[in-house]
Amino acid sequence: MDPAIMHEDLLTLTENKSATFCSSANPCVDFFFQIVPDTPADRTISLLEQAWVHDSLTCLKLVCHLRGVRGTGKSNQQAFYTCASWLHQCHPQTLIANLHLVPKFGYYKDLLEIVLREIEGPDEVQKRLEDKTTRKRKIQMAKSGGSRRRRSNHDSEKKGYWARKGKAAREAKKAGVLQDREVRIAIALEKDKMAKETASQLRRQKRKDMAGRVENKLRESPRFAALYNAVAEIFAKQLQDDMTALNSDNLSEISFAAKWCPSQGKSYDLRTSLYQKVAELIFCNGECMHLHDEMPAVAMTDKLRTEFLVPLRRALELPEIYMSANRWTELPYERVPSVAMTNYVDQFVKHDNDRYLQYLEKVASGKKKVAAGALLPHDVARAAVKEKGKPKGFLAEAQWKRMINDLKESGSNLGSSMAVCDVSGSMSGTPMEVCIALGLLVAELSEEPFKNKICTFSHKPQVHLVQGETLAERYTFTSAMDWGMNTDFQKIFRLILDLAIASDLPKEKMVKRLFVFSDMEFDEASANPWETDYMMITKMFEESGYGEPPEIVFWNLRDSLSTPVLCDQKGVALVSGFSKNMLKIFLDGNTDLEEGLSAAGDGAEKEKPMIDPEEAMKKAIAGELFEDLRVID
Repeated sequence: MDPAIMHEDLLTLTENKSATFCSSANPCVDFFFQIVPDTPADRTISLLEQAWVHDSLTCLKLVCHLRGVRGTGKSNQQAFYTCASWLHQCHPQTLIANLHLVPKFGYYKDLLEIVLREIEGPDEVQKRLEDKTTRKRKIQMAKSGGSRRRRSNHDSEKKGYWARKGKAAREAKKAGVLQDREVRIAIALEKDKMAKETASQLRRQKRKDMAGRVENKLRESPRFAALYNAVAEIFAKQLQDDMTALNSDNLSEISFAAKWCPSQGKSYDLRTSLYQKVAELIFCNGECMHLHDEMPAVAMTDKLRTEFLVPLRRALELPEIYMSANRWTELPYERVPSVAMTNYVDQFVKHDNDRYLQYLEKVASGKKKVAAGALLPHDVARAAVKEKGKPKGFLAEAQWKRMINDLKESGSNLGSSMAVCDVSGSMSGTPMEVCIALGLLVAELSEEPFKNKICTFSHKPQVHLVQGETLAERYTFTSAMDWGMNTDFQKIFRLILDLAIASDLPKEKMVKRLFVFSDMEFDEASANPWETDYMMITKMFEESGYGEPPEIVFWNLRDSLSTPVLCDQKGVALVSGFSKNMLKIFLDGNTDLEEGLSAAGDGAEKEKPMIDPEEAMKKAIAGELFEDLRVID
């Protein structure tokens, strides 16, 4: 029976009136496909609840897959935190039982954020995120406006001394009541002193309030207390294990727990008070010590810093250690993590310009390496374009090459694949940037004759050979390709067929896999209003003599209900997100999920089953790390 008829209740229309499904008919596949970085928290929770009811263990694996920085993870931090909060409320024992695995998918910092969000609550968390975004925007505006300010200051200098003074000073001078310079300085110093004292009092009160809030939460909520203690225990145990490794000179066994353990009196400690709890667990088995005890609380917390955090952080060669000590010329750039390298470029250039630029030159020539594992392709591409010819631009180019090499090491290549980039109007903004960046990755990882080819599709799809030597040049070329404001998905497949027929391309040389980077909002193009685009595409290929159409990877880049196919549709995969890691699912050089052919029982060769959305999802969450996850409640 026609799948569309069997699941008639799932049929709907895209924003552009093309027939589609609102669900794949498998809640876990929906969770895997529909959650992207701009998916609202309430919809994430809705998808999570349905997936949990359908298959709780698979759902738990998908939650951790959201956070995954390594492997095939999506690096979707905020969605993971939303899901972790739901687990804390609905399945607290399961969350606690799997907390020790969280740093393996992401970072130890994630544990702190999970605790903090339970202390703050959703409204305060949202405000904190908005404030962070605002601060970043102001910093960028300040950097871009620096030259304008310098020009403005230069202009004011030409106008004379009083033109540079404030309005009050000018008016006082004009009125003849301007006080002597020494008096004005004394008044200003007194004002500054009072302002500092007021700010200091506010900070002390804020610390007291935050500590009180944590104490109240621990006292009133046994569920939160269990989470809080579990996180502290993970840090305490790992720090002790790391010290054992350090004392045994097994430096490669040292984790990053010391890097992310809250520093006393700093941001996370002020808001969670976890530093004290970790110290208690290490030095007195979790029992709170007072000043009259054998080890005073102050001494205990100081020992945590001097005997654990300082030596471990030094052994990790964290860039912050060298930066805070002003030891810039000793900083080992090859040891700097990818995110830190991107964030600290300006400081490296300011304090260690010559040596840092020499390092970048060696990276470009292949003599040195640069980390890129935790970066998202579109962020790297954006930096390459905006900072072209500058240190940040050189760094981005090097990080892109490292991404390509890392992906190649994960598998051979993508085989006979081609990227199809949706550059229609609905993709404007970040989805467009992600689409182009991922499309360029696929183009570089594909085999001839499809290597470095990208197909745009809107109302007039075209196949382009990407031009340019650098990432910045290639990105600029791709972003300038002709595009329209609407997406007619079927035309891209008509174009492929027309090109194949015109060149008399043999069936076995036809493109085997298409990566469709889109928001899934395709145009109305089917003769039958209840027939999805994919059904029409299959019909087109069969009628042209090429049999099954290319394996299609629908890669969702924007929050949308549109789901092109059902969960059991052969020859199709449904993936989503902004991370390059998802490409690793397909890095085998073949069209099927499994390599090669399998031998049938009678000795004849038998092809492996074709890919489908469920199998693609299962492959994404396969591996030893996922096998350690368990559902308790």
